[in-house]
Amino acid sequence: MVRTEADFTAFAEANVTRLRQTAYLMCRDWHLAQDLTQGTLTKMYVVWNRLARQGGDPFSYARKVLLNTLLDHKRLRSSGELTVDQLPDRPESTDPTADRLTLLNALALLPKRDRAIVLLRYWDDQSVEQTAEILGVSTAVVKSQSMRALAVLRTQLGSDREVLFS
Repeated sequence: MVRTEADFTAFAEANVTRLRQTAYLMCRDWHLAQDLTQGTLTKMYVVWNRLARQGGDPFSYARKVLLNTLLDHKRLRSSGELTVDQLPDRPESTDPTADRLTLLNALALLPKRDRAIVLLRYWDDQSVEQTAEILGVSTAVVKSQSMRALAVLRTQLGSDREVLFS
């Protein structure tokens, strides 16, 4: 099976938004998410014909490339995140945007791999096995880290825990 440049263009157009959203959830910076998405698509373009010969889902490969690109970026420069001992008090809100920001802030407190596991399992609806394959870890690691990460999220969200289930 040979994939053409038109096939790549169609793939990129169909998946760029989803890749950028996933990248944003992983890094919490729209500009970096855009850069990561462009880097991912560039790497995909370079190996596009080889992917056709190997078969498989190109989006799964793109997601793995995206994660590796993010991890490479994080290794190259120090993290700009600041840690704090306590989250500031926030007023109660029924605003879905506020709930989303609350969840994003809680996700930011997770280590990179835990955040990736939670996003792949619950945002991108991947199985334990698929998540393990994407991250290059065992299924036991995915199970244990996702349980720990969800426990951290529940603790961090406190009374806002219902955000996890909305």
